[in-house]
Amino acid sequence: MSRKLLLVFLYLYALIFSVLKTARFPNEWAESHWLLDYRFGFIKRGLAGEIFGWFFRKNEWSIALLSAAILIFLYVLIFRIAVKETFRNENSFPRILFFLIFFLSQYVVFSAHLIGYFDHVVFLLTILVITLINRKKFFAASLVAVFSIFIHEISFFLMLPISFFALIVSECQNKKFSFGDIFSKSILSKLALLFVLPVITTISISFFQEINDENYFSIIFNYLKQTLMISDEVAGSVSSAYTKSFTYYFEGQKGHFIQRLFISKCTIYYGIPIAFCLWMIFREFNLKKNIQLFIVLTTAAFVPLLLHAIAYDTYRIWSFPFMVLFLSFWILSSKEITVKKEEVKRLSSVEIIFFIFSFLLIFLIPNELFDGETERFYLPVRLILMLPVFLILYFLKKPQSKID
Repeated sequence: MSRKLLLVFLYLYALIFSVLKTARFPNEWAESHWLLDYRFGFIKRGLAGEIFGWFFRKNEWSIALLSAAILIFLYVLIFRIAVKETFRNENSFPRILFFLIFFLSQYVVFSAHLIGYFDHVVFLLTILVITLINRKKFFAASLVAVFSIFIHEISFFLMLPISFFALIVSECQNKKFSFGDIFSKSILSKLALLFVLPVITTISISFFQEINDENYFSIIFNYLKQTLMISDEVAGSVSSAYTKSFTYYFEGQKGHFIQRLFISKCTIYYGIPIAFCLWMIFREFNLKKNIQLFIVLTTAAFVPLLLHAIAYDTYRIWSFPFMVLFLSFWILSSKEITVKKEEVKRLSSVEIIFFIFSFLLIFLIPNELFDGETERFYLPVRLILMLPVFLILYFLKKPQSKID
């Protein structure tokens, strides 16, 4: 089997394993979001349900089919990106390990578990925004970002930071980046073109949320109940999410922020694999020579964790940095921001141990899922399924000769 086929098989194997651990139908929370629209006036997150209602009858099957189509499309895109960027330098073992960890990561696991969530739509639109930025179509990218914020305001944390990074890389492609470059007339004008409308949109939605009264709660609650698809508990939770102010959630959750970020199981189970991915990017693109760019990248990756201050779905939030780092790798690789190495450097013993530890954390340790569900595959099965991965890595660790 050729090296390229082995790489494709490795990524596909990892992706399928992660998805099968938690794949299911959309839960009631996801269904509720697709059911809500602008029939009672403007509400945040109503745009997706509004557009959905133009083309489909809103029921469990149509929501399930649409959710599956969105998720599969996202998987196809990220798989294509991973394969393409690996083939740019298929002798780079750090590159292979980065994508392997990503496909096994909690992000992919939770993406299957939380099928139907608007997060997937936001990341699809983020890929589109990055593509537009790379093509210097900043105003078009801005409009897509505004659209995404109307889909879900979480776009402010997931999309805008990595879009900032993409713009910086695009504009500083042939030189070393410094923070002072941000204040150049050229970059400032493009930043304004890209971010003014999305920021205004986010502020406007936040203001609307602050002044929204409790009467709207009962309207949403009763509507969800009459669909006969949503339980009282979920209808109440969703109605609160759509009507309670951001200040309300911040006051209720801010006390848990430090604990969720630094003193939780996720700090270890998610934090170590995230750190490994970050190190592989640092190593692969020689960011030691571009530290300030690396700081921007790291900031973009960890901005989503600020959501711990306003939301309590800790495990889902901790999964977001994996996807942001994946997009960061794609941005850097496609732009070839750094000087290419003349020779492939071997991983050190410390880096190998770092990888193995990260791999075992995401491959063997089950994640705590929503709705009382548990992951598939018991430990003995996982140990067996782990063997092909290490076998393939053994064959891939030797760089391909130029003759091949």
